[in-house]
Amino acid sequence: GNIVRSTDNGSSFDNVTSPTGNNLMGVGFGNNTFVAVGYSGNIVRSTDNGSSFDNVTSPTVTNLVGVTFGNNTFVGVGWEGTLVRSTDNGSSWDNATSPYSSGDEESIYRVGFGNNTFVGVGRNGSIVRSTDNGSSFDNATSPTGNELMGVGFGNNNFVVVGRSSGNIVRSTDNGSSFDNVTSPTSNDLKGVGFGNNTFVAVGLTGTIVRSTDNGSSFDNVTSPTSNDL
Repeated sequence: GNIVRSTDNGSSFDNVTSPTGNNLMGVGFGNNTFVAVGYSGNIVRSTDNGSSFDNVTSPTVTNLVGVTFGNNTFVGVGWEGTLVRSTDNGSSWDNATSPYSSGDEESIYRVGFGNNTFVGVGRNGSIVRSTDNGSSFDNATSPTGNELMGVGFGNNNFVVVGRSSGNIVRSTDNGSSFDNVTSPTSNDLKGVGFGNNTFVAVGLTGTIVRSTDNGSSFDNVTSPTSNDL
């Protein structure tokens, strides 16, 4: 349940007392609230800029591994297609309607938000989306069966990255459908972010790729490390 924070723009970090011993796998921020999610359905939150965290009652005991914020709503995702959401700044949570059933192998690893749409991605190329503030999710058409590990949004495009030959897919229609994008790497990609009209994805052995054309194409970038990112 390790938690660290920085108050100097990431130059240094200090430990924060954690209310849980469970692994925490994802963190999101919105409405002056940090929310972190983890194993055994653990959900913790902070309303004092990350100085302290408290446990929140969770509607699930299934492992949660990703969380994001949009439209005054936190959405958490996890194993077996588990989807949870909060509309009161993380104080209370409910299960969201998932296209998967308990016991299914279609785990959702990460979730992103843009244009009033939540998009979750995960195992076997799974992509799910919600257009009702995370109340319910439906399957979106996926062009891959590979594991998807990260999702980002920018300039009306969702970009998703994953394993198996640096898989990259993108959507230009708010997550309704996705198409493959040619990847410049064969290394697994584990995460993607957006800023200044640029998508950047990172992965194994220090791999960094970027796109300056809204995710239409990606190029390798020289990395200062060979460690997994």
